[in-house]
Amino acid sequence: MTSHRLADALALLADSGYDGVALTVDVAHHDPFAPGLAARTAALARRLDRLGLAVTVETGARFLLDPRRKHEPTLVTADPAGRARRLAFLRLCADIAADLGGEAVSFWAGVPAPGTDASPGGTAWRHLVEGTRAVVEYAAGRGVTAAFEPEPGMLVQDCADWHRLAAEVPGLRLALDTGHCLVTGALSPPDAVRAHARELGAVAVEDMPRGRHEHRAPGEGDMDLPAVLGALRAVGYGGLVSLELSRDAHRADTLVPAALAALRRAEARAPARTGADTAPAGTPDTAPDTAVATAPEGAR
Repeated sequence: MTSHRLADALALLADSGYDGVALTVDVAHHDPFAPGLAARTAALARRLDRLGLAVTVETGARFLLDPRRKHEPTLVTADPAGRARRLAFLRLCADIAADLGGEAVSFWAGVPAPGTDASPGGTAWRHLVEGTRAVVEYAAGRGVTAAFEPEPGMLVQDCADWHRLAAEVPGLRLALDTGHCLVTGALSPPDAVRAHARELGAVAVEDMPRGRHEHRAPGEGDMDLPAVLGALRAVGYGGLVSLELSRDAHRADTLVPAALAALRRAEARAPARTGADTAPAGTPDTAPDTAVATAPEGAR
């Protein structure tokens, strides 16, 4: 929804019946480097409260930190100053999430530069573990869930990679984009939900064509959305469920209500919960809420 002012985007979401918003902190929406951040964040928190919208904070802005290099610098950038800049940004996003009462802050690894040792335990991996630990510790201090999103093509690109990272970073949660499962192919989207039920910190369910990293509206790819929503219901996931559709900003006026209608139809067709569907211990027995991203999603 980058063609809308943030206030207008939030109003459209609320009027359409959404429960929340996945907010990408970026130049278009809530620029963290513009003047008056604290006051703007407080005003945004009040507006979200008036509209009845919950929020998660996304950190996948494309050119916010470097106007000439997409997504750079990252936690795996070779330059220590670059990594420090990314870490400072992620900490700032955790602050924003805390001040908004957000469910989580979501972030990802980045792509190692050519020639960098990207092997398990290599230079890029050590940088990533160090940076991720710092994010998790800082977010925990602000009472915010730090959710790490595997991104196809990045150093951590699937759930198996996430497990290796989580083994070295206590407290790390999973930001599961179920569409990415159609790209990497290791787990089906419903299986990924069931396998990681206890570890979910954020969830996205936009459609994708199998084997291609193209974020699409519900029904325009190969996602079995009823099966995914049924799996989320079966495991008792109660957080926001987002749609990352930044490349559809030009049709947000019609797609925002249409996408929610599609989610509701899919939820109505989701497999009924059976006695065999047991939520993990400590997981709330609730249906998922729905949200939509208002700015560019993570990596492409």
